Amino acid sequence: AYCVKRTEDLRGSRSAKVAAMAEAVANVTDACYSAAKNWSGVPFQGNAYSGMPEYYSNYALPDGTVVCAKDKSFFGDETLLSEGVGYAIVLGFGVFFSLLTSFMVFLEKRYVGVNISSEFFNTAGRDIKTGLTATVIVSQWTWAATLLQSSNVAWAYGVSGPFWYASGATIQVLLFGILAIEVKRKAATAHTICEIIDARWGPTAHKVFLYFCFLTNIIVSAMLVLGGAATVNALTSMDIEAASFLIPMGVILYTMAGGLKATFLASYFHTAVIFAVLCLMVFIVYAGDDDLGSSTRVYKRLKGVASANRVCVSGELDDYANETVMMNTIKEAGYISTWDGHNCGPVADNRDGEYLTMLSNGGLKFGIINIVGNFGTVFVDQSYWQSAIAAKPSSSYKGYLLGGLCWFAIPFSLATAVGLASVALDLPVTAGEAGAGLVPPATAVHFMGEGGGILMAIMLFMAITSTGSAEQIAVSSLVSYDIYRKYINPQATGEDILRISRYAILGFGTFMGILSVILYQIDISLGFVYLMMGVFIGSSVIPVALVLTWSKANAVGAMAGAIMGQILAIICWTVSAAAYDGEVTIDTLGKNDPMLIGNLIAILSSGTIHIIWSLIAPQNYDFKEMAAAITLIDDKLPEYDEAEQNELLTGHAKRWISMWGGLFTVIMIIVWPVLSIPAGVFTEGYFELWVFISIIWGVVATLVCILLPVYESRVGIMTVMKGLFFNDDLHYRLDDVDYKLEVMMSHMGIALKKPIDVDTSFHGDPSYRAKLISQGPQVKPTGKDVSGKAMNENPVSSVGM
Repeated sequence: AYCVKRTEDLRGSRSAKVAAMAEAVANVTDACYSAAKNWSGVPFQGNAYSGMPEYYSNYALPDGTVVCAKDKSFFGDETLLSEGVGYAIVLGFGVFFSLLTSFMVFLEKRYVGVNISSEFFNTAGRDIKTGLTATVIVSQWTWAATLLQSSNVAWAYGVSGPFWYASGATIQVLLFGILAIEVKRKAATAHTICEIIDARWGPTAHKVFLYFCFLTNIIVSAMLVLGGAATVNALTSMDIEAASFLIPMGVILYTMAGGLKATFLASYFHTAVIFAVLCLMVFIVYAGDDDLGSSTRVYKRLKGVASANRVCVSGELDDYANETVMMNTIKEAGYISTWDGHNCGPVADNRDGEYLTMLSNGGLKFGIINIVGNFGTVFVDQSYWQSAIAAKPSSSYKGYLLGGLCWFAIPFSLATAVGLASVALDLPVTAGEAGAGLVPPATAVHFMGEGGGILMAIMLFMAITSTGSAEQIAVSSLVSYDIYRKYINPQATGEDILRISRYAILGFGTFMGILSVILYQIDISLGFVYLMMGVFIGSSVIPVALVLTWSKANAVGAMAGAIMGQILAIICWTVSAAAYDGEVTIDTLGKNDPMLIGNLIAILSSGTIHIIWSLIAPQNYDFKEMAAAITLIDDKLPEYDEAEQNELLTGHAKRWISMWGGLFTVIMIIVWPVLSIPAGVFTEGYFELWVFISIIWGVVATLVCILLPVYESRVGIMTVMKGLFFNDDLHYRLDDVDYKLEVMMSHMGIALKKPIDVDTSFHGDPSYRAKLISQGPQVKPTGKDVSGKAMNENPVSSVGM
């Protein structure tokens, strides 16, 4: 409102600005930055670590006074890419992965002998190996928020943000490994967590926790689409409502066609792309780009941005008593160095106002909210139970431990790179842009222009579609087994289940799009949904965790804890928002303190109610009854070898995952943070070590997730390859085509090097045996073969099979 004219020639798309950077620096006499680089408002005044010239330009105030100002926002009203690119990514990749995964499922059916029954559709055969299980867990747990919100907290809190995001959301996966092996031992025939609850606690509890499971799927899906649509819109100007609706559509086809196995196959490719982009961005920030290129440069720039000597002059009226005060302040300074929440000066509630410290009050609060909220989105999300059900016994708990450790690298390594880089470069990212998850795209665009924008959009789409597919197949299982089979058609056949599963995938995919449009219209952001999820589903965590691990846990205590915990959490959340700010709005509800109170009340009140009630009236359940209460429909359990059977019959697996899962949990949320306390504000050497750990973790996780599934599946891959290129049917078909071409050439009078005999043309062919093993020639030959032996009427019968 107060800056009505922008006079600098550096206009147009952000990519044009990036391209013009060298020219702007070389010709500073024509740009306000020639003076601005010496302001007290620019980091490290007058030296090599000052702000980026392309983000400063002349602005005219209402009275005609021209001042030099930092850009209002990074993206503004411009878009880096065309709208067509947005549609191409959203629709093109959806179609591509639908075709790819459908083709791979076909290959398994054709050459490995897989039968897509209703059981296989929803459980993937229950024999997935450790590497693919780990990769699938990484894929399912990599939401839009993982890529976007993790960098947002790095932008807000510094080095503590990526750490608390990663550690606070890794421990749930590590500990879920305990439940994963318990599913295989006590409920091997289960399809869903709600089936397990029904078998133990009965239909009333089943309905209560079915509500919480659906609520979890809805919240997770909302975060996926909100983050994805906001990023695609910012980069391409694609209509945000159209993006919200079309993004879920891209995964419906292959999920409907191949079920859980198709989802797993797609997840592998999605995870490979995400890790490839992660490694690229990490090396650009810390080893490649001239603006940064080393941990030393990042360190010095972060110190400059948060310097207490930096004078931050705002262009926002809300930051002043009135318009007159604002105008006088800007004129006296001669510049505007911050708008709408730009990073400028010391960080509130961080040690010495620095980004380079783990001693961050805001970061710690976020970490606690993150830990509580993410227990709900793992323990109560059917997709994680489905992955445990799909895995082999030995792979279930090992896959979750390995998957959790690999996933840690995505928010930690990526946000330590792109999140901190956005601050170090002093990019004009607003609080609104950061809250919408636009920190990574801004950093990528700064470094690579249009290419960076496309790369980030593709990476984000991989995360959305992989998790979106998992959520769709999870909901389809709940609808098929816990609604249709349980309450509508108890005698449902496998065909019935398969049909309802596909209907549910289509219905929920459509619902995801509609829901995200509604949330956008009422101005609900990705960051808000991420923080509030624990308030709504955290109360169901402890009852769900105890259903397979504590024989005394009773149904009434579980239901009372879940329902009363949710009600208490919502009440305390809203009351605390009113108490802190005097009103209840989306903004006040989204602040750290009310969110922290609501999340803690949800999980602690629920656990207290359930445990006390169960101690007073214990159920003393015999887990041997559970397996008999859950039946299969059109398939049987895999015949595991002796080693796998031992995993089920002994307590070794549970002891192993309890020990290692518990150890890594303690290290990540207690030992690591405590050891960083003596460091206070990081020295340059300490920060270099921190960055080194993040890079190594990212590279190792990339290698594990890309190579291990391929190595473990090498036998199956070779079977398919042989089937594609060396199978007898293919030999026959190629030879038959060759034969027909030779016949045509013979009739046309075209000379052949070796004249053929129509009746015996197949006999002298080296591939004749292959033809016999397959379907046999379409024109039955007569006579004798090259060895002089008489031919059988039925060729196949003469060949030893």
